[in-house]
Amino acid sequence: MGHIYVTVALRASPSSKKKYRSEFLVDTGATDSLAPASKLRAAGIKPVGKVVYELADGTPKALEFGTAVIEFMGEITAGRVIFGPEGVAPILGVTALESTGVVLNPKDRSLKRLPAIPLKPSRLVAPLNPDQKGRLTLASPFSSATSAGVPG
Repeated sequence: MGHIYVTVALRASPSSKKKYRSEFLVDTGATDSLAPASKLRAAGIKPVGKVVYELADGTPKALEFGTAVIEFMGEITAGRVIFGPEGVAPILGVTALESTGVVLNPKDRSLKRLPAIPLKPSRLVAPLNPDQKGRLTLASPFSSATSAGVPG
């Protein structure tokens, strides 16, 4: 199967005139996006931290990251962008896709927009703890606790 590419523009801020525009490989296995460090710096994007990332071959490597405005497919979001080595193929990571409601259609390997961006969790992302009655509960942003309905 072929790779999926999308035209992406990265800016330091929504009002920034400078930008880095290129064809980015869509990589749903990558959390953050990545571009050559010199291109990010030329667009006015500055490193704000360093994180250890796991490379495709499994090797851990500490890399600088910055935050950028990310524009693609008529959508706009903001997120982390990794300062990659020179000559690296730019990557659009899954957080940029998900935050704009764009998903990979596995049937035809195309990108498609969801009719609405989900606000509810699609899977359990926090540990459950038994309450005093043995029920498992999960903290919710909408109430003090939500029962998972699982007896202890």
